[in-house]
Amino acid sequence: MLSDEALHERLLRGELGAFDQLYDRYHRPLFGFIRRHLADAHEAEDVLHETFLALLREREGGLQAASLRGWLFQVARNLCLNRLRSRRRGARALEAQGSEAPMVETPDHALEGRETAERLRRAVEALPAGLSELYALRAGGLSYEELAEALAVPVGTVKSRMHELVRRLREELER
Repeated sequence: MLSDEALHERLLRGELGAFDQLYDRYHRPLFGFIRRHLADAHEAEDVLHETFLALLREREGGLQAASLRGWLFQVARNLCLNRLRSRRRGARALEAQGSEAPMVETPDHALEGRETAERLRRAVEALPAGLSELYALRAGGLSYEELAEALAVPVGTVKSRMHELVRRLREELER
C-alpha cells in the first residue's frame, strides 16, 4: 500500500487514480468528523466534497504539512468553521429583519440499551467547543502530531488539552 505522500506525489503528476485511492482512504473518517461539526448530512457531504476539491486544486505541490492526513482534516475543519460562521451570520440577519431563525436540531444518537454510550455522548456534547473539536479529531484517528497540525497549535498544547478532555469526560461519566 502506498503512503499518503506517495499518492499525493502521483496526484501532482496528474495520476487521477491516486486521487481515487486517497478518496477511498479518507472519505469515511472525514465525513464522520465533518458530520459531528455540522449535524446536517447534506451540508457535511458538501464540505467533504469541498475538502477533496481543495486537494485537487492543491496542484502546485506547496502542501506545507507534516502529513497529508493532517492537512485534509485541517482543511475540513476550516471549511466547517466557515459554514458555522455563515450560519450565525444568516441567523443574525434573520433576527435583524424580525424573523426567528430556524432551529437546527441534532439527530438523536442515543443507542437504546447502551447507557454508557448515551452518557458519553451527553458528556461530549457538554464539552466546550475546543475540546469537542479535539475529541472529534482524535476519534477520527489523528495522532497528536496530526492534531497539532490540524489545530495549528504545538504538540504540548494538544497533550494538555487531551489531559483536560479526558479529565472532564471521566468526571462526567462518574456522576
